[in-house]
Amino acid sequence: MSHSQVYFDNASTTAVDRRVVAAMLPYFTTTFGNAASRAHSFGWAAADAVDNARQQIAALIGADSREIVFTSGATESNNLALKGVVAANSSRGNHLVISATEHQSVTDTARALETAGVSVTTVGVDSQGRLDLDQLVASITDATVLVSVMVANNEVGTVNDLAAIGTICRDRHVLLHTDATQAAGKIPLSVADVDLMSLSAHKIYGPKGVGALYVKREPRVSLTAQMDGGGHERGMRSGTLNVPAIVGFGVAAQIAADELKADAIRVNLLRDQLIEGIRAIAPDSFVNGHAHHRLPGIASVTFPGQDAGRMVGALNDHGIAVSTGSACSSSTLEPSRTLLALGLSEADAKSTLRFSLGRFNTAAEVELVLNVIGELTASRQCAAGRADGEALW
Repeated sequence: MSHSQVYFDNASTTAVDRRVVAAMLPYFTTTFGNAASRAHSFGWAAADAVDNARQQIAALIGADSREIVFTSGATESNNLALKGVVAANSSRGNHLVISATEHQSVTDTARALETAGVSVTTVGVDSQGRLDLDQLVASITDATVLVSVMVANNEVGTVNDLAAIGTICRDRHVLLHTDATQAAGKIPLSVADVDLMSLSAHKIYGPKGVGALYVKREPRVSLTAQMDGGGHERGMRSGTLNVPAIVGFGVAAQIAADELKADAIRVNLLRDQLIEGIRAIAPDSFVNGHAHHRLPGIASVTFPGQDAGRMVGALNDHGIAVSTGSACSSSTLEPSRTLLALGLSEADAKSTLRFSLGRFNTAAEVELVLNVIGELTASRQCAAGRADGEALW
């Protein structure tokens, strides 16, 4: 058994970049003030650090720093966007549109709104995971107040045509929210086509527990706060700001902006190396998602006839971390909603692994993973139709 500890689950979370850690440390000890304390230098220093981070995050997505609202993460940002917009615009309508491949923090929020009387329409995707634009057009009614569509899918990596979606929404005077959690820092992003955008630090080599929601100022998006008490973040999200984490988020965003192109090229090469190697080992395997419009690091691979759960366990025994899909739903035994939406059978959906590579992975690690997959595939444990009827890895 190898104990190489290869981490190919970067879509779940990323290691905090050492440069980010170094920037955060003073704000735990020497510069520890509350950013809301305006009466002394400790508070001023904290407020300045928050303002600087706000600017760094805004620059990553082409926004104004005044449009960045700090939250505890993308889940809270998605909740604030959907619930906040629906509540603030109830006089206009009570209809929400989401895509079939949204993250659980969007789908569960939509379901909660539905139980409260909001009408929700789910729009399908094509076989490569891109939103069906004709369905989107048909789904929008006079009562629609918000469309929520992710930039890029967290399981298969498919990138949506946000510009086209934005045009459809603008032409119909409907607000557009996008969950950019997986896309930010991986591909170029602009808020030009959206009204709200959710972000999270821990997907871009920053700390866990901090995120942001971009809220357009011109024309101003009406948003009802979901947390009260203190009026922080211009009244949109009360609560003492986590200054060290926000500083880390800002530095992570700055590094991502500076190194985005180089990181994307390198990670693309690693992903393609992995896919080509898997195809050579398992010719019947296939990759899910769009062939061209996709994130650099994600490879969703189906191994027909295999049991993905057992595969994950076998790889973990060799020190290799992969997943069967979204970290927020990987504990369930149900097949992936995303893969089913792409048209995969339930059996194939349960035979799919997600490999997600990132900044700190290497070509040597890819080769090591391919060697282990080759060994497992060649062994009797991997052979289908064992005499005892046990499946697979």
